[in-house]
Amino acid sequence: MTAYLNALGLVCALGDDRASVARTLFAGDASCMRAESGWVPERDLPVAAVRSPLPPMPADMARHDSRNNQLLLAAAQQIEPAIREAISRYGRHRIAVILGTSTSGIDEASRGIATYLSEQAFPASYDYRQQELSAPANFLAQWLDLSGPTYVISTACTSSARALLSARRLLDMNLCDAVLCGGVDSLCKLTLNGFSSLEAVSDGRCNPFSINRNGINIGEAAVLFLMTRDATGEHEIALLGAGASSDAHHISAPEPSGLGAQQAMHKALRSADLQASDIGYLNLHGTATQHNDAMESLAVNTVFPHGVPCSSTKPMSGHTLGAAGALEAAFCWLALAPENRDCLLPPHVWDAQADTNLPALALVNTGDVLRADAPRRFMSNSFAFGGNNVSLIIGEGP
Repeated sequence: MTAYLNALGLVCALGDDRASVARTLFAGDASCMRAESGWVPERDLPVAAVRSPLPPMPADMARHDSRNNQLLLAAAQQIEPAIREAISRYGRHRIAVILGTSTSGIDEASRGIATYLSEQAFPASYDYRQQELSAPANFLAQWLDLSGPTYVISTACTSSARALLSARRLLDMNLCDAVLCGGVDSLCKLTLNGFSSLEAVSDGRCNPFSINRNGINIGEAAVLFLMTRDATGEHEIALLGAGASSDAHHISAPEPSGLGAQQAMHKALRSADLQASDIGYLNLHGTATQHNDAMESLAVNTVFPHGVPCSSTKPMSGHTLGAAGALEAAFCWLALAPENRDCLLPPHVWDAQADTNLPALALVNTGDVLRADAPRRFMSNSFAFGGNNVSLIIGEGP
């Protein structure tokens, strides 16, 4: 079954709506990656923060007030007319909410706990429910008064990619008629210090697939799609296929040969009834860590032996963790949208110093366009701790 992605709302460091994100993305503008202090002791680190004002939480939603939910609200408001139309068409009980996150409201919770440790009392604004992983989906469902299936998936960096896969399955099983799906994660000290302790965070802008790569940059984002069985929006862009694997190689390191990544890509191709040659562009996971880039280049070279235009967009957006899978699917959506009249592809921003120990990839330069005869079907890879792998295929509907 084809699952159409009929509307897209998003906010990230690149912009606060579709148009602004697309302009920054296709220009290869990484200026939003800025060094900040205060996240990790004694380190200034580049982060991809959302710097535009976020909408205030509605008065009757006060207990849901967190930066994570404010980011989600900013994305949801962009497509609110399409959501309201879906509610009118299908009914509130037939609309699901499936999101991915890894932070939820943990930043507010950690500040509340810090206050408790120093003052033996929580601040008045503290609410334990803010940090529950289900919080973003619960907030969105309550704000919209929806009663369909509502849950959050938290599988680290594949969370929101799995949310899209899960949303499609709900439609396949006729458990709903529309799904609000995507992901959200906000910057917080917990994740930045965690990745820093793993020696995985770069002191400069991340440099995927370079011989000089030395770690990731963290970002924040919210992405929300309205998925239905029918093309009811302005664009006929769909989730054509999805594949997942779990190789369980290591708690944090990827399986070196890329076997699990290959399995996810092959499953996505089979799901969409496509061959590797039917893919016109690949958005790489591309974290710029030594192990991820080595593994992914091997996996991509195996699945696409004749090459495929590809790029990692994380030097611009940062690694948005639980939101990354949906954000990079959104970048594919923007590249396919009719307003991208020049058919620009998301570029690979790096120092162009290739690691010759890795298979060479066909990395996209700023200004490169999709060939006129190339398939308008794009793949997006997401890989996570524990050997958790997801590949999505976004393309024009049949």
